[in-house]
Amino acid sequence: MWGGGSWTPKLALDLEGGTQIILEPKVESGASVSQEQLDQAVSIIRQRVDASGVAEAEINTEGSNVVVRIPGELDEQTRDRIESSAKLELRAVLLADAATDQAIDSTESPAPTEPAEELESTPTTEPTDGSDPAWVTPALQDQFDNFDCSSLDDAAANVAPADEPLVTCDVSRTAKYLLGPVEASGENIVNATNGMVTTQTGASTGQWAVNIQFDQKGTEDFGAVSTRLFGLQGQSPRDQFAFVLDGAVLTAPQMNGAITDGRPQITGSFTQESSKSLADQLKFGALPLSFTVQSSDTISATLGTSQLQSGLIAGLIGLILVVIYTLFQYRALGSVTIASLAIVGLITYLAITILSWREGYRLSLAGIAGLIVAIGFTADSFIVYFERVRDELRDGRPLVGAVEAGWKRAFRTILASKGVNLLAAVVLFVLAVGSVKGFAYTLGLTTIIDVLVVILFTHPMLQLLAQTRFFSSGNPWSGLDPNALGAVYRGRAEFRKPVAVPAGKVASSAREAQKRQTIAERKATAGVGSGSSEGKES
Repeated sequence: MWGGGSWTPKLALDLEGGTQIILEPKVESGASVSQEQLDQAVSIIRQRVDASGVAEAEINTEGSNVVVRIPGELDEQTRDRIESSAKLELRAVLLADAATDQAIDSTESPAPTEPAEELESTPTTEPTDGSDPAWVTPALQDQFDNFDCSSLDDAAANVAPADEPLVTCDVSRTAKYLLGPVEASGENIVNATNGMVTTQTGASTGQWAVNIQFDQKGTEDFGAVSTRLFGLQGQSPRDQFAFVLDGAVLTAPQMNGAITDGRPQITGSFTQESSKSLADQLKFGALPLSFTVQSSDTISATLGTSQLQSGLIAGLIGLILVVIYTLFQYRALGSVTIASLAIVGLITYLAITILSWREGYRLSLAGIAGLIVAIGFTADSFIVYFERVRDELRDGRPLVGAVEAGWKRAFRTILASKGVNLLAAVVLFVLAVGSVKGFAYTLGLTTIIDVLVVILFTHPMLQLLAQTRFFSSGNPWSGLDPNALGAVYRGRAEFRKPVAVPAGKVASSAREAQKRQTIAERKATAGVGSGSSEGKES
């Protein structure tokens, strides 16, 4: 009520509409894009979107483009997850300086310049490592001196060759760097998390950071580089190591020690949201391609409110039919089913609404179908329980004992049935994509709620009703009348006569039993009668 939530769940793309982003691959001149690269990009973007809590998103390819459709309004963090390629490279710093702005006032005419002589671009000696000053050729020095950070987006730094130096700027465009070749890659990251930076004593500094964990190769590469840079302390900026994301420097800290455990930490001007966004991007991997946003538009619902109304009407009809059946079959006992269904519906609605508010869940038409199907599955649990109780009444148990014995037998059956339903929902959720996940999600959610309601409400309610006079006396309208159920067995090896059997039917049954007697039984009966007569005569 006070947390900014809503009393209604959020709707998915098919019922509400949302935002469509078309990503166009950006490759070097003459290069082509393979379908395998596009499929890998789709998989990574889908993982990023799911990690942000957005449900029911549609991500697919159209030609050489990747099309992302997100329900509702798109927030900046989710947009960054989608549009960023998250290509992380770790390069040694060769030169660093403040950013320069080479913009020329359009009102002034530029001074005529003479053609510049061609500068040497080949190192005079073969560089031994990424920190070797031999990389800094006259041509590269001139490029660094004249590089304009405002033109970074047009410099194609995110597709620069990994085995060559790179001239780039930081993400805030306030500093420019000349970096050595790539010495460690984000492809070797196995996990990335965000958290607060702590001191050696465990106290929080209030600064957010991204914690990285490398695989074995990444650990070896980073360990060798950090050891080398730690030996260059005092030779700034050659003792710095730059974390380069999509061609821009995130941070370039000094190496204060050899990190050989493969767990470096990226610090900078992060917030909680931005650090989590970067951690998710790095954890799920860099995109195999760099993309540019071709278009970003608001799209309307693919189905609309009419389909939503049709789905709700279908669910209402199914619910009414279940209610009619339970009242016809179980009479007053059917009220327990109706009350249980109402509680299941209320808890399910609240659960979906809270998940929509807190976790970004979206209700699609497929999800509504899962809720409709769940009505039958839920009613099935009550039917199994009631029939077990009736079986116990037919065996001659009193109602209170029948409720307890029936529950023990029914509970095992219910758990087996719901276990199969839940397993099917989990498998479908893991293997499916798109709106089918919504169907599996609602089916699994209602299955769990159904079991909880049967345990915590239906069974205790039946225990209470069994102690009332209306039900315990076997009222014909209770649905638990032993006479109507044909109860004839009273105890172990002991039977009682059928209730309210006409006298004519009893006499007829006796004659029929006499006809079916064996010869020995007839002689024994005749002998008993004859002996009695002789005794009287004597």
